[in-house]
Amino acid sequence: MIPSESLPLLTTENAALREQVETLLAQNAVLVARVQELEARLAKDSHNSSKPPTSDGLKRQAPQTRSLRRRSGRKPGGQLGHRGETLHLVAPEQVDVVIAHRPATCASCQQALDPTAPVIGRERRQVQDLPPQRLHITEHQTLHVRCAACQHVTAAPFPASVPSRAQYGPHVRAWVVYLVTQQCVPYARVRDLLREGYGAHLALGTLVTWVRHAAHALVPVETALKQALGRAPVLHSDETGVRRNGQLAWAHVTSTPRLTHYAIHPKRGVEATDAVGILPTYAGVSVHDGWTPYQTYTHCRHALCNVHHLRELTFLEEQYQQTWATDLKALLGEMHTAVDQARAAGHTAIPPDQRDALVTRYEQTLAVGRVANPPPVRRGGRRGRLKQSPARNLLDRLILGQAQVLAFLDDVTIPFDNNQAERDLRMLKVQQKVSGSFRSTKGADAFARLRGYLSTLRKQGTTLLAALETLFTGCPLYPALA
Repeated sequence: MIPSESLPLLTTENAALREQVETLLAQNAVLVARVQELEARLAKDSHNSSKPPTSDGLKRQAPQTRSLRRRSGRKPGGQLGHRGETLHLVAPEQVDVVIAHRPATCASCQQALDPTAPVIGRERRQVQDLPPQRLHITEHQTLHVRCAACQHVTAAPFPASVPSRAQYGPHVRAWVVYLVTQQCVPYARVRDLLREGYGAHLALGTLVTWVRHAAHALVPVETALKQALGRAPVLHSDETGVRRNGQLAWAHVTSTPRLTHYAIHPKRGVEATDAVGILPTYAGVSVHDGWTPYQTYTHCRHALCNVHHLRELTFLEEQYQQTWATDLKALLGEMHTAVDQARAAGHTAIPPDQRDALVTRYEQTLAVGRVANPPPVRRGGRRGRLKQSPARNLLDRLILGQAQVLAFLDDVTIPFDNNQAERDLRMLKVQQKVSGSFRSTKGADAFARLRGYLSTLRKQGTTLLAALETLFTGCPLYPALA
């Protein structure tokens, strides 16, 4: 039996221990949350977040290699009806050199064959190879003619395309611009290629001048291209980081399946898109990711990229075992399939009853997610915005932005994702890997303008080299802008 005089002391000690336990529990909860946050940060890569594939490293775990692409049901390899690229014999009139191989002795009796013996058959084989390369040189001569009447000597003028005693023609200049901007070959390697392949000894400064000359010729074409993008019913936008002048800059792309425009700007947000000048007055459907500055423009309808949502749902599914995330991924895939089927059938949208049923399931799935992820509890009289879990943040965005997430359900012309812009940006990352950073602002701007022009022409099936030659003849070829 505890003496009565000890009860006050025990009560005090018990209260102190309870307070200490509560403090330790609170600290443990903070540490557990911190560990989860750090583990989640390490678990993110390109398959479950917006991180680029280049950040994945060389070692990837098995669960991280699962693709978000849906199965097409087709076997790997060439499909039925695929044209293929098999090398065939060309017609005899296209052959440059014919070498006839005549047997010297009879394969049966070993007697020498008479050179006049009749040929009763012929078998053809061809070798298709590049001819020896060298510069094709055209000399222009102006003739000085004496007039028979007044004896005055008159000289014919040189063509405008021949301004100096010796110069390179538009074809070799087009090749330089093509290699630098389309194939992302560094200037020094382009110079080596022309020297070893054609015997042309060019200075690096000459190559840079040609690229900037071509970019300057495209100024009116770029203006028309931006105007055409501003009229497009659906427009894709995205941005990615590049190095310029040793500092971080941002490459912004605005594109459609037939048009592409690039701009490089030191800023990433509204200041940059305002400077580009396409989005501020755009009134169609703007497709983009969740980057908040895109929401600044209220004249257009917004549609969010659902591939980004699928990656984030994959992260919650794998890292936090959120079953609602798995259900929502399947539902988004079902919606995508329904829209594809409606488009293939020639409809402008899926049937209203089917749409309403899918939207109801979407809202129910998010409601389950909200129950599984309650809002954070304010403790200790703290002020300001409380930090939420990644699941809660995604749920809030999917609920508040439901109209933008599900925009593709209302119109089959609105895409499910923003892959068009991401594909158009991919080659800029290749350029940074192969050629390195841009050393000047003018060089970066020239590359962006030329790259957008070439991307547009390639989407429209135009021969790039022939189009680049027109930039050096004073009459640049305009792409189809309608």
